[in-house]
Amino acid sequence: MSIVTKTGDKGTTGLYGGARLPKDHPRICAYGDVDELNAILGVVLASVHLSVDARKQLTDIQHLLFRVGGDLATPMQKESKQERVSAEHVARVEEWINVIENSLLPQKSFILPGGTSAAAHVHHARTVCRRAERSVVSLQKIEPVNPDVQVLLNRLSDYFFLLARKLNAEAKVWDTEVKY
Repeated sequence: MSIVTKTGDKGTTGLYGGARLPKDHPRICAYGDVDELNAILGVVLASVHLSVDARKQLTDIQHLLFRVGGDLATPMQKESKQERVSAEHVARVEEWINVIENSLLPQKSFILPGGTSAAAHVHHARTVCRRAERSVVSLQKIEPVNPDVQVLLNRLSDYFFLLARKLNAEAKVWDTEVKY
């Protein structure tokens, strides 16, 4: 099967179940933002030195983001071909957050995104994750969405923030506090 289907040439795209929506519909924007986040994680994994744990977690997140995209591409009233995002997925990310947070010095102020190349890329992932979450909030205003999707994206942005701090700490590059 070719990737060229020409079905989107008039500005629409298909959902699971066959419905078509304009490519700028909030549902399409939401899972497009999730796709962009996944691509950024691919850059992180390809271009930076990471611990075995961080590499495994980021790869697990990439797989999970495909589930998020599938969840968003399947309206709530339709039966999903795959398991939807659940509280268990959120709990797994929360476990990772707790481990990282306990390994870091307490944060006392806002910090600038950056530091090492790895941390900068992860901060970029964090901001795209926040955008994806905002897109899901916009979609929720017009259609039902699995509430665990928004919760998961919120936790993932926290995870990315802490991972960026951890990557800097491991490289002995200290966070730069914001000066007002």
